[in-house]
Amino acid sequence: MADHVQSLAQLENLCKQLYETTDTTTRLQAEKALVEFTNSPDCLSKCQLLLERGSSSYSQLLAATCLTKLVSRTNNPLPLEQRIDIRNYVLNYLATRPKLATFVTQALIQLYARITKLGWFDCQKDDYVFRNAITDVTRFLQADTTHPLTKHRKIASSFRDSSLFDIFTLSCNLLKQASGKNLNLNDESQHGLLMQLLKLTHNCLNFDFIGTSTDESSDDLCTVQIPTSWRSAFLDSSTLQLFFDLYHSIPPSFSPLVLSCLVQIASVRRSLFNNAERAKFLSHLVDGVKRILENPQSLSDPNNYHEFCRLLARLKSNYQLGELVKVENYPEVIRLIANFTVTSLQHWEFAPNSVHYLLSLWQRLAASVPYVKATEPHMLETYTPEVTKAYITSRLESVHIILRDGLEDPLEDTGLVQQQLDQLSTIGRCEYEKTCALLVQLFDQSAQSYQELLQSASASPMDIAVQEGRLTWLVYIIGAVIGGRVSFASTDEQDAMDGELVCRVLQLMNLTDSRLAQAGNEKLELAMLSFFEQFRKIYIGDQVQKSSKLYRRLSEVLGLNDETMVLSVFIGKIITNLKYWGRCEPITSKTLQLLNDLSIGYSSVRKLVKLSAVQFMLNNHTSEHFSFLGINNQSNLTDMRCRTTFYTALGRLLMVDLGEDEDQYEQFMLPLTAAFEAVAQMFSTNSFNEQEAKRTLVGLVRDLRGIAFAFNAKTSFMMLFEWIYPSYMPILQRAIELWYHDPACTTPVLKLMAELVHNRSQRLQFDVSSPNGILLFRETSKMITMYGNRILTLGEVPKDQVYALKLKGISICFSMLKAALSGSYVNFGVFRLYGDDALDNALQTFIKLLLSIPHSDLLDYPKLSQSYYSLLEVLTQDHMNFIASLEPRVIMYILSSISEGLTALDTMVCTGCCSCLDHIVTYLFKQLSRSTKKRNTPLNQESDRFLHIMQQHPEMIQQMLSTVLNIIIFEDCRNQWSMSRPLLGLILLNEKYFSDLRNSIVNSQPPEKQQAMHLCFENLMEGIERNLLTKNRDRFTQNLSAFRREVNDSMKNSTYGVNSNDMMS
Repeated sequence: MADHVQSLAQLENLCKQLYETTDTTTRLQAEKALVEFTNSPDCLSKCQLLLERGSSSYSQLLAATCLTKLVSRTNNPLPLEQRIDIRNYVLNYLATRPKLATFVTQALIQLYARITKLGWFDCQKDDYVFRNAITDVTRFLQADTTHPLTKHRKIASSFRDSSLFDIFTLSCNLLKQASGKNLNLNDESQHGLLMQLLKLTHNCLNFDFIGTSTDESSDDLCTVQIPTSWRSAFLDSSTLQLFFDLYHSIPPSFSPLVLSCLVQIASVRRSLFNNAERAKFLSHLVDGVKRILENPQSLSDPNNYHEFCRLLARLKSNYQLGELVKVENYPEVIRLIANFTVTSLQHWEFAPNSVHYLLSLWQRLAASVPYVKATEPHMLETYTPEVTKAYITSRLESVHIILRDGLEDPLEDTGLVQQQLDQLSTIGRCEYEKTCALLVQLFDQSAQSYQELLQSASASPMDIAVQEGRLTWLVYIIGAVIGGRVSFASTDEQDAMDGELVCRVLQLMNLTDSRLAQAGNEKLELAMLSFFEQFRKIYIGDQVQKSSKLYRRLSEVLGLNDETMVLSVFIGKIITNLKYWGRCEPITSKTLQLLNDLSIGYSSVRKLVKLSAVQFMLNNHTSEHFSFLGINNQSNLTDMRCRTTFYTALGRLLMVDLGEDEDQYEQFMLPLTAAFEAVAQMFSTNSFNEQEAKRTLVGLVRDLRGIAFAFNAKTSFMMLFEWIYPSYMPILQRAIELWYHDPACTTPVLKLMAELVHNRSQRLQFDVSSPNGILLFRETSKMITMYGNRILTLGEVPKDQVYALKLKGISICFSMLKAALSGSYVNFGVFRLYGDDALDNALQTFIKLLLSIPHSDLLDYPKLSQSYYSLLEVLTQDHMNFIASLEPRVIMYILSSISEGLTALDTMVCTGCCSCLDHIVTYLFKQLSRSTKKRNTPLNQESDRFLHIMQQHPEMIQQMLSTVLNIIIFEDCRNQWSMSRPLLGLILLNEKYFSDLRNSIVNSQPPEKQQAMHLCFENLMEGIERNLLTKNRDRFTQNLSAFRREVNDSMKNSTYGVNSNDMMS
C-alpha cells in the first residue's frame, strides 16, 4: 500500500473525503490516494479488513468496487480458488448483514455477478463452480434479485440455456404464492420483495435472447425471441392469467411493472405457436385487455396508462388483423379500444407521450385493411374515422386553452408533431371521404373566421392568434393526409378530394402572403412548408400522372393548368419567404431545403429553369434581394450554413443550360467575384475590420461549397476550378493562417477545399499536358500543413471543447487528404522523383496530427473515426512504403488503433480496419516471401525495418488474429466477408500461435464437443495453400462461412433443447 495510507482509519477518512467533501482539491487528493491503494499489492487483504471492520458505508463501497476491479483484471487474473473464496465470502456477508446501505448491497451483488459471469466456463474437478447462481440466490430472496445480465454472447447463450428459464419459472411461482396470500404491502420488506420479484420477471422476459439488441432504448414494437424450450409456460394460459389477475389485485404502484411484463408476453415471437395455439393465446390476451378496458380505474395513473397504451400497440405489431377479427369478443373489444383512444385524444393534456402508441395501433390497423382476407367484419370503417376526427378536433380545441393559460405549445416540438402526423397520414386515408369532408368543413370555418377578423378593425389579437393556431394544425394535417397517398392505391375521386384540400391551402397562402409586409405567423409558415414538402413528394416529379384529377381541380379553382404553373407557385412562395423571413432561421432553412429538393428531379429542374422567377434568382443572388445573404446583421457565423443549400440548388439550376458558356458562368459568379476581391483588398492592408472580413469570407466559402457540390460534370467544374485557381487560392490559405484558432472560420474553408479535391462523378479529369492535378494537390498539402502545424500550437484544450476547437478541423483534413489521395488525378510517384515535398509534407502532418489524438478520441467521435479509418485504408493500400518507413512508436500507434477499431460498434469503421489490416498483412507476407527467396535484389531499407519491428513485437499481430477469430466465432459478425480477408494472412504469418489458439479454443469446450470443434478447424484450412493469391483467399472465405455455421451448431447446448434454428423459425 502507498506510504501515506497506513491504516483503516486513514482509508475511511479518504472515502469520506471522496464522497462527502465539497472542496474539489481535497476530493482530488483523496481520489489520487485511493487509486494508489487499488493498485497496491495488498489491496485484496485490506478490502476484506474494510468489509469486516469498516464503520462507514463508503468504506464498504470502496472495498466492493476494488474487489470488482480485481476480479475483472485480464492481465494477471486472480487464481480460481481465490475467486471462489471471494464469491462465498460475498454471499455470506450479504446473508449476515441484511441492513447494509442499498448502494453497498448493489455493489456487492454486482461483484457477485461479475465473478459469476467471468467464471462461467471455469471448472474445478469437472464441475462448473460458478453456475449454481439460482441455488445461491434462493437462500435469501429478501435481497435484490435483479441480475446485471451479461455482455458476452458466449456466456449469455449458455446462461440463457442453462439457467434463465429456471429463474423465470421460480419468479412466476413466487408471484403465484404472493397473489394467493394477503401480503401486508405496508411492510417495507414484503413491499420490496414483491417489487423485486416483478422486476426479476420483467428482466427475464426482457433478456436479449439472440444477441441483437444493441440499444435498449429502442425496444418498442419488436419481437421477444423466446426460446422453444419455454413453450410450455406460454401454452399454459395460467401464466398469462397470473399477470392479468395481479394487475387487478395489487395496488396501482405495482401495476406498471405488471403491464410491462404483459407487454413482453404479448410480443413473443409468432413462430413459438402453431396457428391454433396462437389463436388461443391471442384470445386470452384480448380477453385480458377487454377486462382492463371495462374496469379502467387504475388507468388514471400516468404510468399505468402509458404501459397499457404500449400493450395495445403490441396487439397489432405481433398479430395480423385477420387473426384479431376471429377472436370471439372482437367487435366489443375494438369498440372499447376506439372509445378509449377517442377519450385519450380528447384529453390531450394527459400523458401526451403515450398517444404515440395508440396512434401506431390504429396506423397498423388501417394499413392492414386492404390485405385482410377474413370473412369476419373488421369494423374499422366505423371506428377509424372516429379516431381521425378525435385527433383533429382535439388539436384544434387545444389551441385556445394553450394560448389562454400560457401552456407549452405542442407545435413547438416539431419532431413529435411530425411523428404523429406520419401516423395520422395512414389513419386518415382509411375512409378518406369522411376525413376530407371533415377537413374541408373545419378549414372553411376557420378560414372564414380568420378573414372576417382581419377585416374587422376591433378584432382582438387573441382571436386572430386562435384562428392562426387552428389553421396551422389544419395545414399540417392536410399535408400529412396528402402524403399518406403513397400508402394506398389511390382513386381518381381521392385525387379530386386532394385537389379540394390543396386549393384551400393555396388560397390561405395567398391571403397570408399579402399580409407579410405588416405581420406574419412563423408556425403557420412552417406548416405551409411541411404541406409543400408532402405535395411535392406526391404530385410533382417524373413518376406523377399529369392527368391526375388534382390538377383538373387546381385548374378549375385557381387557373393552375399544369405542373409548370404549380412549380411557379412553389418558386413564388420560396422567393417570398426568403424576402420576408430572411432573419428567421427555421423558415429560411426549410424553404431552402424545399428549393434544393425541387432542383434534384430531372424533369422538374428543366421546367423550373424556364420560369422567369428562377431566372431572376440566377441573375440576382445578392443580399439586396435575399436578406439572408447579408453579412452585417448575422448574429453569428454558424447561421450562414443555409447558404450552402441555396447555392447547391442554384448550381443545379445553372447547369441545366450552362454547357460550355463561360460568359454565362462569369455573369453568375459576379457577386462571388466581388466578395473575393473585397476580402483580398482587406488582406492587402495592415489594418482591416476583422469581423467584416470573417463574415464576408465565411459566407463566400459556404456559397462556393454549394456550387462545387452541384457542379458534378467535368465541363462546369473546370470553369469553377479555373476561376478559383490560382487567383483566389492564396486568400483561402491566408484565412487559415490568420484564423486557425477559430473553427467558425476554418471549418467552412477546410470543407470547401475537401469538396474541391473530391473527384465526384469523375469531374476532375485534366488533359494529358495539364499540371493542374499536381498543382491542386500542392495547394491541398499546403493547407493541411499550415492548418496542422498551427492547430498543434493550441496547447491543452478543455475536454468539452476539444472536438469543436481541434478534432473537427483535423477530421476534415483527414477527409481532404483521403479524397486527394484516392481521386486518381495525381501520379504521386513523381513527387519524390522531382524532389517535390508536397506529398511528404502532407503525410508527415497527418502523422503529427494523429499522434496528438488519444486513442480513445479516435473512436469516441464518429466523424473523426470515419475520416481517419478511411484515410488509413487508402494509405495502407497505396502508400504502404510510407507506413513502413515510420518510427516504431508510430507504427505501434497505428496498429493499436486498427486493433481497437476491429471491435468498434460502427460497421463502417470495423470494415475499414479489416481492409487496413489486410493491406498491412499482405505487404508483410510479400516482404517475408521475398526475403526468403534467393534473389540478388535486397529488400529496401523501409521494408527491412518494418519486418524487424513486426518481428520484435509479434504480440500486436497475434492479438489481432485472436480478436478477429473471437468475433467470427462468438459474436454477431455483420461483416464476415471483410473479417475473412485479413484472417488468412494473419494465420499464415503466425502459424504456431494460430495452432496454440486453436487448441485453447478446443480445450475450452465441454469434453463431448471438443472433437467437433477440432474438426471445424481442420475443415477451415482444408485445401488452403501458403499464399495470398485471390483464388486461395476466395476458397478461405468460403471455408470460413462453413466454419462459422459449424462452430455455431457445435456450441449450441443440446442438453436444454434450444437451438438457433428453432428460435428463429
